[in-house]
Amino acid sequence: MRQGRAADVFDGASSLVPSGLEHCAVDRIQVSVPRGARVRRGRGLDIRQTRRWSSDDRVPWGVPRTKPEVAAVRAALWARSDRQAALVLTMTVQQRLATAEQIGHELLRIRRDRRRAFVHGIVLDLVGGVRSLGELDVVRECRARGLPAPTQQVVRRTRTGTYYLDLVWERWKLVVEVDGIQHTWAGQVVGDALRQNSVALGEARVLRLPLLGLRLDPDAFFAQIEEALLAAGCPLPVRRTA
Repeated sequence: MRQGRAADVFDGASSLVPSGLEHCAVDRIQVSVPRGARVRRGRGLDIRQTRRWSSDDRVPWGVPRTKPEVAAVRAALWARSDRQAALVLTMTVQQRLATAEQIGHELLRIRRDRRRAFVHGIVLDLVGGVRSLGELDVVRECRARGLPAPTQQVVRRTRTGTYYLDLVWERWKLVVEVDGIQHTWAGQVVGDALRQNSVALGEARVLRLPLLGLRLDPDAFFAQIEEALLAAGCPLPVRRTA
């Protein structure tokens, strides 16, 4: 690869970082070239030949790279795991480098790929309003466990301000707040407490689900969600025991 050649562009996660993506570790420099191009391999380079390469995909200024919506799709398809793929898509939308709709439009160009169906599901969830990987995981797990799907990112306006609630079951007055690492910061703790208190004063039950808990002991946390729904009168299917 020779830097500056018209057909060489940073792509995937390597394109998202100079476009402004934060908190994303890139262990290989990902570059895309047209199918059939002659390339010179090098240590630390991941050069991808793609039939979908187009000069229209390039950002017209700065570091030679693909547009964020193009880079996000390719980063997800090239990721080492499904979780890494979901994370890069979610971070791209969360950090407002591209909208879920823009990513979805680019995804229509993908006809065949082993991860296409998975990425399609993630993008549909993002279009539906999920803005963090933790919320996305909870919604998927609720469906898998036979629990009703919550409404996501619900706005509450109170005397003390406007709040966005992560997951809400309106009919059964249950709110689940998904806590990422940012919720341990001092500036976030006060806002979280005020939000939870305002919801509780409105007679809704609030459960907190830290991402660490979701990773280490999901059964215990989802058992609490199920218990709260049952206590509120939600008609869940009876589980048969052996």
